[in-house]
Amino acid sequence: GKLNGHSDLNVLHTLGVHGQFAIVKRCQEKKTGVNYAAKFIKKRQSRASRRGVTREEIEREVNILREIKHPNIVTLHDVYENKTDVVLILELVSGGELFDFLAQKESLSEEEATRFIKQILEGVNYLHTRKIAHFDLKPENIMLLDKTIPVPHIKLIDFGLAHKIEDGVEFKNIFGTPEFVAPEIVNYEPLGLAVDMWLSGASPFLGDNKQETLSNITAVNYEFDEEFFSHTSDLAKDFIAKLLVKDTRKRLSIPDALSHPWITVSLRRLTVQSKEENKIHDNKKSAMRKLKAKRLKEYTMKSHSSMPPNNTYVNFERFAQVVEDISNAEHRYSILARNYETLQEDVEALISIYNEKETWYKEENENVRHELSQLRYESRKVESMKRSLKNDMRLVGSSLGNLSGRYSELESRYDNLNKELTQDLKWIQELVQGVIQREPRAIALPVRCNFGAIRLLKIWQFATYWQIASEIRRLFDCSEIREAMVNLYREMSVKCPDV
Repeated sequence: GKLNGHSDLNVLHTLGVHGQFAIVKRCQEKKTGVNYAAKFIKKRQSRASRRGVTREEIEREVNILREIKHPNIVTLHDVYENKTDVVLILELVSGGELFDFLAQKESLSEEEATRFIKQILEGVNYLHTRKIAHFDLKPENIMLLDKTIPVPHIKLIDFGLAHKIEDGVEFKNIFGTPEFVAPEIVNYEPLGLAVDMWLSGASPFLGDNKQETLSNITAVNYEFDEEFFSHTSDLAKDFIAKLLVKDTRKRLSIPDALSHPWITVSLRRLTVQSKEENKIHDNKKSAMRKLKAKRLKEYTMKSHSSMPPNNTYVNFERFAQVVEDISNAEHRYSILARNYETLQEDVEALISIYNEKETWYKEENENVRHELSQLRYESRKVESMKRSLKNDMRLVGSSLGNLSGRYSELESRYDNLNKELTQDLKWIQELVQGVIQREPRAIALPVRCNFGAIRLLKIWQFATYWQIASEIRRLFDCSEIREAMVNLYREMSVKCPDV
């Protein structure tokens, strides 16, 4: 179909998936017939949504791709947009992943390996000279332009996580595939260009789970397994060890990596070897041509001398041509047979890779299902705790109401006791004054005695009342109770607005 209403491009079929929100499809330009890769990036529709990619992130990827142009980096040709997607029209890289290409080879010499490594380093060097960090260099993002040639051309793809590193601006983030991320990403430390130098093919840090993998990375816990590195040179191991360094200041930089002896010596040796092989091949071809010419000449002379007198030389030339055609056909057939065998091996290798990936996808699917189950369980647990908290808050509200009523009751009792005590004191004062005024001398002693007894009685009663009142005020001071109730009510309103 048409690409987002653009009649000059047709979408053909899906090539793969990049991350959660991007799909890559093959498309073709009608006028020229040139094929491209169309990367459909799902746009985030709102700030509250978690689905899709933000406008800022898409624009960052587009701006970086527009700025770069290098033989080892995928090229951006155009950008389209519709309501749901931004579509990047990219150079079609059809050779597949470098990892799959190497997996199909029976053996790979260190000299051949350095050819691929050097191409990757040159692409990264181009980015770093422009202060651009890729931040997602892993086997899936290192592709081959065409795998049919002897030394395929490397292309770095997927700049969804790439960033411009600005001087004096600290950048931190947690992203990337767990087994390939650098320690500074796991530890949430400032990130720079050195992150791209944490290069590893088959990750030596892979654990039984994500947590174990990240722990191995932060501890830089790895070793050169004898099964894979028994025939690896010390120079190659030194190159790897200097890349897998936790301290970014001590990790190999791009210039250091390109000038490392393993890269320079291997490439020099490979160049000399290639020249010698080409010379030997040319000599063999020249000798074969001479041998064929010599044999054909001998055969021609022998055949011509044994011909009957009535045969012409033209007929003989036709016969010689037929013989040559048969010889060529046999040669082509032998090449075809060899190609068929190679193709069969490739098919078997592809089936093996497919089966491994299918097994891996099934395992990942089971892990995702388990994690979803755990999330559902945690969600139900949170809901249960929320309901329990609501019930507790209702009980607290009810208790506060009862406490407020009890306080009001005690305050009323205190006021009544205070009034009663005031009346008793007034009565005592009136009684004493009346007695003194009527018979001040005759009853001085009895009055004093009686007054003393009465006063002691009233004082004891007054002290009892005052003690009760003081205790009530100390425990249930009105302003403190009200303030505590208001604060508790506000706290409950914030935590559980539904209550």
